[in-house]
Amino acid sequence: MSATPTDPTAPRPPRHQADEILLGFTRALRAAGVPVTHDRSQHFLSAVATLGLDDQRATYLAGRATLCAGPDDLQRYDQVFESWFNARDGLPRTRPATSSRPVLSDLPATENSPGDSDGEREPDEVVRARASAAEVLRHRDLAALSPAERQRLGAMFATLRLRPPLRRTARHRAWRRGDVDASRTLRASLRRFGEPAEIARRRRAVRPRRIVLLVDVSGSMSGYADPLLRLAHRFTQLARERGGVVETFTIGTRLTHLTRAMRVRDPERALVVAGDTVPDWSGGTRLGETLQIFLDRWGRRGLARGAVVVVFSDGWERGDPALLTEQMDRLRRIAHRVVWVNPHRGKPGYEPVQQGVVAVLPYVDDFLAGHSLATFAELSEVLARA
Repeated sequence: MSATPTDPTAPRPPRHQADEILLGFTRALRAAGVPVTHDRSQHFLSAVATLGLDDQRATYLAGRATLCAGPDDLQRYDQVFESWFNARDGLPRTRPATSSRPVLSDLPATENSPGDSDGEREPDEVVRARASAAEVLRHRDLAALSPAERQRLGAMFATLRLRPPLRRTARHRAWRRGDVDASRTLRASLRRFGEPAEIARRRRAVRPRRIVLLVDVSGSMSGYADPLLRLAHRFTQLARERGGVVETFTIGTRLTHLTRAMRVRDPERALVVAGDTVPDWSGGTRLGETLQIFLDRWGRRGLARGAVVVVFSDGWERGDPALLTEQMDRLRRIAHRVVWVNPHRGKPGYEPVQQGVVAVLPYVDDFLAGHSLATFAELSEVLARA
């Protein structure tokens, strides 16, 4: 741009031209990977109109407040703002996130070096090993993967295993230990014409406990929505093989029941059906309202009672945190166990300071990370022990 919003000598652009500049900036953000939705763009235009386009710092802060969906978007926002408005000085800087990608080094030579004829290493010699590409990919942040890496990771979901949690039923089954089964013992004695028979024993039968998955598909979770639905599909298929049930819902601005889509055997077809079913991809977040709808329709006498409920969300709540607290209290009283999975939980420097996270933490049994395939495997172990 030849004239920036802070150039005092430049004539002030007409209103429609200023809107075109600002909307071009939102399109550049979207191309850089920031999930800018239509309503956020409108809020940004309104904020700049109120503060004035002449104040570059006010424009910068208005964009941060309205266009960024989460902490991961701030660094990309700064870079695009500098490039678009030719801004260099006077703006705050986001601390760059430390890369969690491991640095791979070559394997040491199998033969001894010329100076080690006796085969012994020097005391300060460092033993280095090369990690496999698959192992590195298992620990990568899902939101930072390239399309090729996402395709490879989709095939790696087949390595996940799930043992559904079990619950006792009112019925009994024959067992080699346990309480005496008087009826079976008496019938065996009658078959022997009253002669004493082996004492039969029994125990309470068990069956898989229901698992309910609530997947946040709002704008701040857009980078994780696809992997989380692949995880829900994998859990659904594994539970069906063992006689269990996994129910899947998406939450955002509304509640959508996705269990039928997740029962499609092919994962790619299942995701296509899910994409056609969910109407609020990358929208806002109303956790309290959607949880209330879930509990009213499916809670007290439905799917949530006695189930293990897993909520996948970063906790960015646009609604009333008091309502979210009230609904989490209701959920905790009817569910067997409540697990909250936050993709930012396993990242360096994360602190649970969001209003939504602060509201739900007193009512969850497990607060887990969910940003990589390795953390999904840890979630499987937590569910098996629930």
